[in-house]
Parts: sequence; structure tokens; C-alpha cells
Amino acid sequence: MPNELIFAATVLAFLGSVLLMYKLFGKNGLFVFAVFSTLLGNIAVCKCIDLFGLSTTAGNVLYASTFLVTDILSEKYGKKEARKAVFYCFAVMILWLFGSQLILYFTPNVNDYLNPGLELVFGIAPRVTIASLVGFLCSQNVDVFMYHLIWKKTGENKSKLWLRNNGSTLLSQAVDSVLFVFLAFWGTYPTDVFVSVLVTTYLFKALVALVDTPFVYIARRLSPIERNE
Repeated sequence: MPNELIFAATVLAFLGSVLLMYKLFGKNGLFVFAVFSTLLGNIAVCKCIDLFGLSTTAGNVLYASTFLVTDILSEKYGKKEARKAVFYCFAVMILWLFGSQLILYFTPNVNDYLNPGLELVFGIAPRVTIASLVGFLCSQNVDVFMYHLIWKKTGENKSKLWLRNNGSTLLSQAVDSVLFVFLAFWGTYPTDVFVSVLVTTYLFKALVALVDTPFVYIARRLSPIERNE
């Protein structure tokens, strides 16, 4: 199956999963999805792929979907809850960094055949995770700040939801892309591939940001399933 079709399918699948988790579990479902996408994104970003003839990484949709999460939290629960999701993800990435490196210290059994693969993936984890930590923390705080700044400037205007969603996300995605790609991949790829990854990382994240606008509108009207504890 062509990468372009897989990309389109993953965009719909992950953005749709955000709404599903919200419907099933409310804001806690959004927190869970943010943590999930951050963890899997740290692995997927290590895979370089081609989309529409351009080099990029396989983790772009996962990272971009976290911005949908914080925008929904901002819209329905306020700045405090959106920032809570950011710091949950930050804490989990710290644990992921510590845990993945600790696993490598175990001496593998003579019959083990997966350790070389784990060393390959977890070996790059410190650089990728630190880059992700810096990019994620900076960009998500920019996203939450800009979302509420635009909201304040435009007032309680439901019709301007698209503006605060896209305005905040497009700017914060640029911050995330530049910080992450430079910190994670500078010197690891040939210059032309590195530049292509930097540019396309932002372009594909920006594309997901534009596509997620209808999902924010749906989430605004969506009510989570009430559960009796």
C-alpha cells in the first residue's frame, strides 16, 4: 500500500481516536491519548519515510494529534487542564527515557534475538527523547498560550473556533518542528535529507492541524458517556 494512503488513513484513525477516547472517558481519555501518542511518537519518529516524493518521519501524525488534544481541553475545560496534559506527557517522557536506558543494562540471554533491535531503537532514545521533551514542552505551552490569547482577543465567539485552533497550532507546530528536528537529527542525515525532513515535518504537521479543525468542532458538541462510579 502506498505511503500516501497509509498517511491519510493514520490521520483519520488517530484524530478519530481522540474523539472516541473523549466520548468514552471524558477529559481523562484525552490525557491517556496524549500520553499514548507521545510515547509511540518517540519511536515512530526514528523511521524515515517518503511521502509525495519528500523525506519525512513516521511520527508526525502522532505528535500533531497531541495538539488536537490540548485544543479540545482548552476549549472545553480551560487553560489549566490543557497544561495538565502537557505536564503529564512531559513526566511520562522522563520515565520513558529512564526506563528505556535501564533496560539496556540487562545482559541478554544467549537465546535472545531481540536485544540488537532494542539497542538500535533505545540507543537513539536519549537524543530523540530529549529533543522531543524540549520541542514538546515549548511548543505545547506556546499552543495553550496562543489559543487563549486569540480567544481573549476575539471574545466568546464560537464562530472563531477555527481561528484559535489553527492560529495557535500552526505557530506552535513550527516551534516544535524546528526545535525537535535540529536537536534530534542534526548531523545524522545528509544535509539535503535533513533539510527535507525539517521542512516536511512542519508541512505535514500543519496539514494535520488544518484537517483536525472539524474534529475540534465535533468535540465541542460531544458529551462524554456518563459513568456511575
